[in-house]
Amino acid sequence: MKLPIRLFIAACCCAAPTGSQAEDFFFKDGDRVVMIGDSITEQHLYSNYVEMWTITRFPNWKISFRNVGIGGDRSPGGNSRFARDVLIHQPTAMTVDFGMNDGSYREFSEQTFKPYVEGLQGMADQAKAANIRTAWVTPQPLDNDEQGKTALTGYNQTLEKFSEGVKTIAEKNNGKFVDQFHPYLNVLDSARAKETKYNRITAGDAVHPGPPGQALMAASILKGMHFPSLVAAVSIDAKQKKVNSQENCSVEGLEVSSQGVQFKKLDKALPFFPEDAASILPWTPILDDLNDYKIQVMGLAPGKYKVRIDSVEVAELTAESLASGVDLSAEVLKSGPIAAQAKKVKEAVENKNRYHHDQIFRGIVLTGVPEWIYSVVPREQLEEKKKALIQERLQKVSELDAQVAESLKMQPHQFEVVKAE
Repeated sequence: MKLPIRLFIAACCCAAPTGSQAEDFFFKDGDRVVMIGDSITEQHLYSNYVEMWTITRFPNWKISFRNVGIGGDRSPGGNSRFARDVLIHQPTAMTVDFGMNDGSYREFSEQTFKPYVEGLQGMADQAKAANIRTAWVTPQPLDNDEQGKTALTGYNQTLEKFSEGVKTIAEKNNGKFVDQFHPYLNVLDSARAKETKYNRITAGDAVHPGPPGQALMAASILKGMHFPSLVAAVSIDAKQKKVNSQENCSVEGLEVSSQGVQFKKLDKALPFFPEDAASILPWTPILDDLNDYKIQVMGLAPGKYKVRIDSVEVAELTAESLASGVDLSAEVLKSGPIAAQAKKVKEAVENKNRYHHDQIFRGIVLTGVPEWIYSVVPREQLEEKKKALIQERLQKVSELDAQVAESLKMQPHQFEVVKAE
C-alpha cells in the first residue's frame, strides 16, 4: 500500500475539514443516512468505505449509516419498498444507486429506461415528502476482460444513457447528482491504454467489483459529494523553535535538539484506505486524493531523518523533503498507532453493518413466512411480533453505533523527527 511520499506547499494553505470544505460536503453532522441499491450495495463494500471515510474525517460527528441494498433489485423495487426499508430509519440523507440490473444487460431501450426513471422519480417523491436530502448516484460501468482501449462498449453504453437519466432526476428534484460512471470509466480506460493485454483491475466479477473496484466507487462518490481531503497538517521551523501552522490538529510540547524535533500532536481526523483494495492504486491515486496528512519541518541539518509516532518508525526522509513538506498518509496507514486505530474503526463499522444485515434486514425483514404459519399464529399477531423484534434488534444496532463512536475517539501521539544513524 506504500506510495511515493508527496511534497506539499510550504504554506499549508488547504482548509481544514471543519471549515468551509465541510460545509460543501453532502453529509452533515447529525445525519441518519440510508444507502439503497441492488446487490452491489448489498455487498457492503463501497457503502462501508463511504461510511468509514466520512466518520474518520469527522470523528466527532453524530452520524449513522444503514445499508438496505437487495441483490437483483431495480429502481421500481426500491420505490415499492421505500416505506418499509428506508422510512423505518427516519433518515435525513440518502444515497440511491440503481441501474445495473435495470437495463437488463442489453442495448438501450425505452422499454427498460422508462420504468427505471419512473422508479427513481417515485423514490424522489417519497424522499421529498419525508424531507430526505438525496444523492442520486449513477451505476458504475462493467469491468470486463474484453480487449480494447476503451470500456465504453456494449452494455456500458446503455449504462451511460441510464446515468443521464439519473442526472435528469437529480436536477428535476433538486437533489445531488453524483457521477461515478465516468470517473470509474476513466480509470478503466487508463489501465487499458497501459496494458498490452487487459485484465480486470477491479477484482470480483464484471458486475460486482471486489474491494479494489468498490474503493474506486467510494472515492468517485465521495469526490462527487465534495469530500474534504485534508486530514491534518503541521508546519514547524526547527531553527526558530516554533510551530508555524497547525490545521485540524493541535501541537504542544515542541522540543528542538541537534538530533531533530519532537512534539505531541492531537489530530482531529484520521486517514483511511481499505488495505485489501491496494491493487487499484497503481491505476488511480485515490489514497492520496482522499487523504492529506501533512508534515513539514524546516531548518534541520542536512541528512536523513526517521519519523516516529509513539516510538514506531513510519518513514525515513531527507531534511530537504521535510523542509518542502510531505504527505504521510500512506505511511501512517501502514504501521503505528494511527494505522491501528483506523483498523479498529473498520472492524467496528463492519461488525455493526454485519449485524444489521444478518440479524435484521436479511434475518427478519426479507425472510418469508410459510403460509401454514398463519394457521397457527394469526397474521396480525405475527406481524406485530416481527415489528417488535425488529425494534429490539435496531436498539442493538444503536449500541453498535456507540462502539463505532468509541473507536473514533482521538488520542494525542508523540512525534519524533530524528537523525537516522
